[in-house]
Amino acid sequence: MFMDIYQSFKTLYREIAERKTAFFIVFFFVVLISYAILFVIDFIPEPVAETETTEKTAVAIVEPELVPREEVVEPVVEDVVVDPLPVSIYFDTLDKEVPVLNPASRSIVDLDEALLSGAVRHPDSATFSEDGNIFILAHSSYLPNVLNKNFQAFNGIQSLTWGDTIRLESGDTEYVYRVQKVYEAKASEVFVPDTPGEAKLTLATCNSFGSKDDRYMVEADLVSSRTIQ
Repeated sequence: MFMDIYQSFKTLYREIAERKTAFFIVFFFVVLISYAILFVIDFIPEPVAETETTEKTAVAIVEPELVPREEVVEPVVEDVVVDPLPVSIYFDTLDKEVPVLNPASRSIVDLDEALLSGAVRHPDSATFSEDGNIFILAHSSYLPNVLNKNFQAFNGIQSLTWGDTIRLESGDTEYVYRVQKVYEAKASEVFVPDTPGEAKLTLATCNSFGSKDDRYMVEADLVSSRTIQ
């Protein structure tokens, strides 16, 4: 039986081989017609289209709110009015305060008159508005009975030593000076010191402007200042 099947298949193969061209043509048309019929009746399976559902997260780009810039107001710096003239002098070591006068006149009569009321800043010397030497004179007397205490205004300044402090006050500022030198000088050697660019203080005792008596001199340098509240 197996041989019969084999012979039959062999015979069929031979016949197909002999007519293979016609067979393939017929086979092609049969397949084409079958496909056309199935396509018309929409029986051909369609590929499933992959639809990617990509959820996009919308990121809102928020523009920064334009905040109006605050107008920068420059502080108005008012000129600080510095009272340029000394009104009092303090000797911390001597525990003494003396008023200071500032006469504009240079005459000996006017300067002697001012000495009766306290110490006197010589009008040719510097003020606090400039770096220079402030020259102040006052009486010194060791008489036992003196009615006007201003005759003893500078009593004791000869005992000051290096490092002692002297404070000068204007109407709005206190200036602190440190003693550098104390000495005795002839009246002929006393003159209004000039030290431009250097803030200094010079004190001198005197009996009277124009007198020939010896005087005690004190020289001091400015070390600090502060506004008086």
